[in-house]
Amino acid sequence: MKIIISAVAITLISFANSATAADAAQGKDIFYANCTTCHPAGKNVMVPGKSLSKVDLETNQVNSAAAIIGLITNGKGPMPAFGKLGVLSAPDIENVAAFILKQSEAGW
Repeated sequence: MKIIISAVAITLISFANSATAADAAQGKDIFYANCTTCHPAGKNVMVPGKSLSKVDLETNQVNSAAAIIGLITNGKGPMPAFGKLGVLSAPDIENVAAFILKQSEAGW
């Protein structure tokens, strides 16, 4: 009986973790639908020194999921506040952040 309960608990915990983890693959679709006008191939057509490259993300201190999520949610300068405006949901923004970090590591 204890083995069955333990197995069920482990399964539920694993499911909960996978359900809340950011999904870079979904983020890719959201990114291409909403971000590529200003960020084609990870570049920045408005402010070239603030691209989505690994170097620029580090230089501009936006090289963590939390920092990227904050920027997408609240906007800054010419960047719209996609979260505050209701354009993207919190899970969508988390997925986009995961995609950006993955692509920056891969060099876009």
